[in-house]
Formats: sequence, C-alpha cells, structure tokens
Amino acid sequence: MILPDLAELVALRGSAHGLSLHARRPALARLLGGHRSAQRGRGLEFEEVRRYTPGDDARNIDWRVTARRGQPHTKLFREERERPVWLLADLHPGLFFGSRRQLKSALLLRSAALLAWGAVLGGDRLGAVIGNGHGQPMVFPPRSREAGVLPVLEALVEAQPRAPGEPGGEGLGEILATLRPLLQPGSLVLALSDFCRLDEPAESSLTSIASHSDCRLLWLVDPLERAGLPDGRYRVGLPGRLAWLDGERSRAAWQSQWTAREVRLTGLAQRLDLPLIRLDTQNPVADMLPPMLREPAWAA
Repeated sequence: MILPDLAELVALRGSAHGLSLHARRPALARLLGGHRSAQRGRGLEFEEVRRYTPGDDARNIDWRVTARRGQPHTKLFREERERPVWLLADLHPGLFFGSRRQLKSALLLRSAALLAWGAVLGGDRLGAVIGNGHGQPMVFPPRSREAGVLPVLEALVEAQPRAPGEPGGEGLGEILATLRPLLQPGSLVLALSDFCRLDEPAESSLTSIASHSDCRLLWLVDPLERAGLPDGRYRVGLPGRLAWLDGERSRAAWQSQWTAREVRLTGLAQRLDLPLIRLDTQNPVADMLPPMLREPAWAA
C-alpha cells in the first residue's frame, strides 16, 4: 500500500472547501468566539474609516483622512477571535495495518489533513500534538492559514510508521496529558486514534479535556479487526515473531476482544457526551469524511 506524501496531503485542501467544524457546545464556543465577532472596538483587524461621532475614542482618529477631508474621521476595528483547533494524532506503529484500501496510518494522515484544511479555511487556528511511539509527543502551537497547516502535515508524513510494530513508547494517555495544559476554554479537539491503548490515564485525561473543550473522537477501524480472519490457516504476527493461526478457531476470541474495545470506547463517549466517528480503511477519506462533517449529528 502507498504511504501518503506531503503533496497528497496538500492536495486535500480542495476537498476541504465548504466543510464545517462548528462547535457542538454553543455556550462554550460563543464565550470565546469561533470566528470574528460583530463587536466593534479597539481590536486586531482594521475594518473601515468613518466620520467621527461624539463618544468615539479619540485615540482612533485617522489624522491623515481628517486632514484630507477637512472633517474628523475615526478608524473602526473588528475584533478577531479565532478558535484554536487541535489535532491529536495517535500515530503509533500498530497503525501500519490495513486489509482494504489503505493502512490505518494512511487513513489517519489523510483524515488529519482534511480536518486541518477545513479548520484554517474556516478561519480557525490549527495546532497539533503528534505521538508516534518514539519519545515525547511533538507539539505544534495553533497558527493561522497555511503557516499552521504545512508544518503539521510535514510532521505527520515524517512520523508515520513504515513497518509493522507493536504500539510502544508513550501511550494515548501521555499524548492526551501533553495536550491538556495547552488548551484554552472553547478549543476544539479532534482526536484521531484506533484507541487500542485506551487505559485509565487516557480516560482520565480525556474526561478533563472534555469538561473544558469541544472534543470529538475519530476512531480508525479496519474490517478485518471487526470480523476476524476468514476460514483457513494464516501466518500472523510481527517480523521474526510469526505464528500460525486458524481463522475459524480464533474468530470467537478475536471478535470478543474487538467487542470489549468497542464497548469501552462507546461507553466512554456516551458518558462524556462526545461524538464518536468511525473512519474505515475501506473508504476513501475524501468521500467518507466530508458527508460526516455536514451531518447534523456531528454538531448535535
């Protein structure tokens, strides 16, 4: 299977036009604002010049326009309120797996790129925390426009696994713990993971994050994980540690483990009132994710 490169992730910008990452929790989102507010005052973005009226701040008088037109004119500013959008990428070696169209790691990269472009095209600032199972998670503070997207996409391409391996290094809990102190109230968190490393520390950090931020879980899945191996004998495992496995005899235990993971994750999502979106390796990201972002359920 082909690994995504930077050119492919940049090209996904075209598929991101018209996508909406509007907040699920309007009260929190409006507290800080998802985008530019209608409130006028002394802010960050210049809007227009108009004639001075009593009560206007004299510090905002535009003296050049005043001299040219012979009447006092004042500058108006529109306050810029960009919402931080954080991508959390749990890009561990175990994602080098896929039985259909793409690897789970490739699915993560393509989904993250589409969401990243959707965020900045919608006027938000993009940040990211990327864990790849080797060392400390990488942190990219929120930035606007292409300046926020391109470094994240480059890091994702570099961090993606290139051979099978066990989910080692830092767990999902450490990635979430790294993100937690960086969040501002009203931030949007998009967590991309297969959640195979969902343990008590991860649940604790996710609970804390969900109490202060708008958070959505994007679950990377593969049909083989759910169904188990077909009938027959197969060599499975990691290089140097392969073993024979009978599909029919192993299926019940295989599906039982999958069900346990599904129950734990769906239960957590329901308890925290978080959207849980399944992303399947058998579907193209550009066909699968945009309709989900337009569904009312994404924001309800």
